[in-house]
Parts: sequence; C-alpha cells; structure tokens
Amino acid sequence: MTTAQTQELDVQPTPLALLLLGREADPRSERGVECPGDLPSPSDPNLVERARAAKEKLGSKVFVLGHHYQRDEVIQFADVTGDSFKLARDAAARPEAEYIVFCGVHFMAESADILTSDDQKVVLPDLAAGCSMADMATAEQVAECWDVLTEAGIAEQVVPVSYMNSSADIKAFTGKHGGTICTSSNAKKALDWAFEQGEKVLFLPDQHLGRNTAVRDLGMSLDDCVLYNPHKPNGGLTAEQLRDAKMILWRGHCSVHGRFSVESVEDVRARIPGVNVLVHPECKHEVVSAADYVGSTEYIIKALEAAPAGSKWAIGTELNLVRRLANRFAPEGKEVVFLDKTVCFCSTMNRIDLPHLVWTLESLAEGNLVNRIEVDRETEQFAKLALERMLALP
Repeated sequence: MTTAQTQELDVQPTPLALLLLGREADPRSERGVECPGDLPSPSDPNLVERARAAKEKLGSKVFVLGHHYQRDEVIQFADVTGDSFKLARDAAARPEAEYIVFCGVHFMAESADILTSDDQKVVLPDLAAGCSMADMATAEQVAECWDVLTEAGIAEQVVPVSYMNSSADIKAFTGKHGGTICTSSNAKKALDWAFEQGEKVLFLPDQHLGRNTAVRDLGMSLDDCVLYNPHKPNGGLTAEQLRDAKMILWRGHCSVHGRFSVESVEDVRARIPGVNVLVHPECKHEVVSAADYVGSTEYIIKALEAAPAGSKWAIGTELNLVRRLANRFAPEGKEVVFLDKTVCFCSTMNRIDLPHLVWTLESLAEGNLVNRIEVDRETEQFAKLALERMLALP
C-alpha cells in the first residue's frame, strides 16, 4: 500500500518496534517488548502439576490475579478473579505477598504496581500481552491534543477523564491536569464529578464508553460529542467544533467489543425468541441502544446470577468469559450464548497461557525475578493521584 493510499484510508504505518515483536523493545508502548524464552512446551502433559508445585513452593509469597477474560487453564490458578481495577486493589490488600503475578495485560499490571507497596513486585507472565485500546493513546499524542485545546482557548475548561484501560503515562497525564480515572462501572460518577470541575471533558481512550455514558446516563445528545482523531491535524476538528462540544472523545476502541453490530443483535433475536441481549458499554452506541441491558463484566456476572431459571441470554463481551458463564449457569437451566456468530477472543489477553504461567511461577520459585512491571516514580505519583480521585468519588 502506498503512502497516498494510507493517507486516504486514514491508516497509519505500523511502528517498526511493533513489526519486530519479541525482538525489540519500546517501553512507551503496550506492545513491542521482548518475549521470554525457554518456555515449557504447550504439549507438556505435566504443566498443571508443575504450576501447582511451583505455586505451592512459593506459598504466601505469591498472589495470582486472573482477569475475567483469561483462559480457563490460567484462571484455575488464580487466587482471585475480577476486572482490572478490582484485581489491582486486591493485590494492594495483600501486603504479605512479595510477588503479584498478574494474568491480564500490561496496563493492568502497571495499575497494580502503582497501588501496591514498594516491597511488592508485579510480574506479567508474557510482556507482549498488551491492549490495543491502550495503545491507541500515547503520551505524545495526548500532549499534542492538549496543545490543540490550548490553542482553541478551551484547555482551562476541560477536565480529562481516562478509562482504566489506559497506560500509566495516560493516567499520569490525567492526574497532572486535574482529572480522574474511571471504570466501566463508575463512568457516570466520574463524568458527573468532572462536569462539576469544568465545562468540558476529554475522554480517553475509549470513544464508545465515553459516548454511551454521556448520552445514556447523562442525557446528552450525540451532537454534544466530537471525535478527536490523533492521526489528523488538530484532531480533525475545527476550533469552533471543540468550543461547542461538551464531550471530546478520543478515537480509540476495544478490538473485541467493537466487533459487535446491530446485525448481531437482530440475528440472535431471530434465532432465540425471548432472548435477553446484554452487552458491555465498550460496544458501539447503536449496539448498546439495541440491547436490553448494558454493564461492566461484574454487572454481567451479577445479572446472570440473579436471572431466573429458563431465561435466555446473548452476551456481548469477550468469549472466554461468555463460555465460562455458559458452563456455570447451564445446570441452573439458563441458556447463555455469545452475541456474535464469529468467535472473538481478546488476542493479547490470550497470550497469557499455561506455559507462560508455569515458566513464571517456576522462575520465581527458583529465586529468579522475571518480567517485572515497574512504573517510574514521577509517573506513579501523578497516576496515583488520578486513581485516588476516582476512589474518592461518592
């Protein structure tokens, strides 16, 4: 594809570091980091036994966190499961654990390092387990965006609100500029707080969660929202558009939740009469509008726990979780299906597999610290400030 074609299609060339995945390092990116070697073979029949033995040897020195989207083969070794923020807080509540093994992705391990004590060491079994959404907003891009807002004369009116699914750099930017972090569960509270501080919000990096919260929960119109594209001059917006907007949405999205469509909803309703459609708020606005229920991963789990026997559910979120829920609630007579016909795992979350976990636990048991995730002091200071503002929300 020529340069002219990429410009016409708004496609950005892949940075060289990302093309060399596993062979080069880019510390400011979620991806492009060195992968460990000497992993056990995936066909090793003793992997489960080896993981158990290493974990037992480590005892209380290790605390294993498992995100809801992890594979079952990994989740079985998790001491706690949950979403990214819950897990980071769980880690902070275990000060006796020297090693925090985070079975999730890079930004989650960063958050755990920010919230845990200096004596604790956060480990990510595969350093290449990143997040495409978090990658869509770099520190340089966001700093440039702030310059655009300053030139438009509105920066002083703007409060940044960053989704938990962002890098430590973006969380630190948010803290420095008087903003807060949010999760998919408390996004409304975060936006309510932000609009008490200023007239406008810069929402990073997931446009869909920002738009859905603003329109569904705060009663705004779609016209109140503009989309800032970091790959276009001035974000592809005029100064007048920025001045008129209430919500300035970053052009980012989740590669999993962004795949669901209105056609998916219509198809499942036709195939399964009486089905309840339940989707994550990272889905597109039109999908959220077509669904019956909308909520975070924790909300989805609780909704199915409370559902009556015989009820039917189509879930729009990552497939590992949906499959686990389908198996869990089948004995109760609840039918749970994936919203789309297309299989859709989170490819980076799935990088944490049993061989990587075994290699990590055995290395730690032998006294070798591997794949430590460590946020520098200044970044940690301002990122923690933004997280503390979230914790102080009513």
